Amino acid sequence: MTAELVRGQNHPLSQVRLEIRVSAGRPVTAAATLGDESGRVPGVEWVAHPGVPTLPGLEVSRQAAADHRLAVDLDAVSASVHRVSVLLALPTGVGGPASFGSVAAPFVAVTGLDGTEVATYTITGLDAESAVVALELYRRQGAWKVRAVGQGYAGGLAELLADQGLSQAHQLAAGINDAVVQGLARSVPAPPPRTADGDRSRQAAASTLGPDQGASPYGTQNPQGAGPYGPAQNPQGTQGAGYPAGAAPADPAPQPTSPGTPSAPTPPGAGGPIDYSHPRRSTGAPPPPPPTAPPARPGQPATPVAGDATGWSMEERLYNQVWGMFEDLARTMAAYRSAVDFAETRMEKELDQVLSDPRSRMGGQGDAAREAAQARHLQLVDQAREALDRDLVQLGAEADVVEPALPAAYARWDNPVWHAYRVPMEMPMAVRLGDLRLPESDPLSIPMLVRLPLERGLWIDSGRVGSSEGAFADSHDLRRLAMESAVAHMARLLAVHPADEFTVHVIDPAGSGARQLEPLVRSGVLAAPPAAGAAGVAQVLGRLTERVDLVQMAVRGGMTDSLPPGFDTAHQLLVVNDFPHGFDDRAVNQLRYLADEGPGVGVHLMMVADREDADGYGPLLDPLWRGLLRLTPVPDDHLADPWVGHAWTYEPSLVPPGSQVLQQVLTQVAQARAKY
Repeated sequence: MTAELVRGQNHPLSQVRLEIRVSAGRPVTAAATLGDESGRVPGVEWVAHPGVPTLPGLEVSRQAAADHRLAVDLDAVSASVHRVSVLLALPTGVGGPASFGSVAAPFVAVTGLDGTEVATYTITGLDAESAVVALELYRRQGAWKVRAVGQGYAGGLAELLADQGLSQAHQLAAGINDAVVQGLARSVPAPPPRTADGDRSRQAAASTLGPDQGASPYGTQNPQGAGPYGPAQNPQGTQGAGYPAGAAPADPAPQPTSPGTPSAPTPPGAGGPIDYSHPRRSTGAPPPPPPTAPPARPGQPATPVAGDATGWSMEERLYNQVWGMFEDLARTMAAYRSAVDFAETRMEKELDQVLSDPRSRMGGQGDAAREAAQARHLQLVDQAREALDRDLVQLGAEADVVEPALPAAYARWDNPVWHAYRVPMEMPMAVRLGDLRLPESDPLSIPMLVRLPLERGLWIDSGRVGSSEGAFADSHDLRRLAMESAVAHMARLLAVHPADEFTVHVIDPAGSGARQLEPLVRSGVLAAPPAAGAAGVAQVLGRLTERVDLVQMAVRGGMTDSLPPGFDTAHQLLVVNDFPHGFDDRAVNQLRYLADEGPGVGVHLMMVADREDADGYGPLLDPLWRGLLRLTPVPDDHLADPWVGHAWTYEPSLVPPGSQVLQQVLTQVAQARAKY
């Protein structure tokens, strides 16, 4: 049965050799990009277009046309390819329409070799856009799915390609349009339907590659996430460090970028080595193969396996898998909400038609029409909920196997992995700061992982928040919970870094956080006792400001080896409680300076504060607040993903009441630090 998709909805593919048929009514250019697991296109060699119509496992039309047939063989694409995106663009300079809003909605169908439709999608809602990502085929848990995307770009093909991470986007877009306008390889008919014994894609790949190049010309890569968390960073919005970013884990973003982001994979035929900048990644051998799930029975979803994403280590594979779960939940929820909105709009339209006719407003005819409209609405909503529940069951099963397998840096405080904790010798890729969930997906939640080293500071909100728990909570309780949350984050950051690579300074001017800070003080893991009063504030800020100045001058002068003897080269975390108590104008300016310049030289900031308490400083502090990743001590829906803008509920990662795990971990950290 054909699946009629709406924007954001996905559907499993039971075949790997497919055709993608496009019907646009007016001539359009069809192209396709190959992307890594984060969706980025590393180079022009990963794009099939009229000028270069064939890639391994992929063939597109050589000219603009109203109808296209794209050939896809998912078994023939490189193992490093995780997404195949189908692009449509209106040619420029040929006198045609300037935007999709002035033409009929394009129709896309994914079919088998026999022409049987697997999934269809009508791309509605376009206006000023002249290029669109119609749909994507993506790899998930060893199987392939198709997703209806419908993301349009008013800036045309160049903007679309740039959004997929292609640095040569403008040059390639111009070359594609020239190939169409100048009539390169004209009069080539659209390819006929493929048959099981006539795989043109494989033949094209064989003729393009030499006999010594093999079937995986792209080499092995290590896709990185944005921004939960970072996304992207990334989203952004996810910062380069994780999923969400302030008001949009958005880093949880576009996709995250960090010092660990690898260079582009080797293009086809280049045969050169791949340069990974992350010091912990080995370039001498290919990554270990990820775990494989047992083959699924026909019609059944694949059995989830922890660590089945790509990566050079289990830690990296788990990070990428969590990112994939976050994105899958975002997209499947978007499909559900879109379907419900469509059902409600359709019912309202049908009811308006009934009420607009006086003859149908009275009597049994009107009642029957209203009941029929409501029944159709209920049927559509039930179908959408059934699809959502199916996806949630699969994601829940995956979460059940992933959560117990997470390393300490990614795990909840109640995970048994902490009972076997040992101070690490190397910094992990990321750290868990909490969990993210959506209202319709409760109780399913996704770990919120933020990349290390921190590229953005953290703001633990001690004021009232928008959720019911925060809006009616006592202000004193919120401040206490905020400090407990901050202590849990500090302890985790100390625990996941090597003993000599992370130093924590605390400013607590009025001593209001003394009770919550007591485990850190008693264990001796802080650089010094919490600074109190205006004098303590000035001393700590002055010392860290001088450190930033000194390191910046050494870096700019190329004299990093000339730092003073005994200089602490560890990452520094400054924790400020009860801001702005104890701060004068000079201290506020120093804090701004540390927030702006510190992360670049290893000085990071964590604020525990109520935004309203600092209103007196006006716009002076606005850049500071915008630059920090806001966290809350109670669940609150203040984070948004970079794809569809869902409001995600953030839940802090707290130590279970009565647990001794925090003290046990801090004791080991203190013992390890004492050796240095």
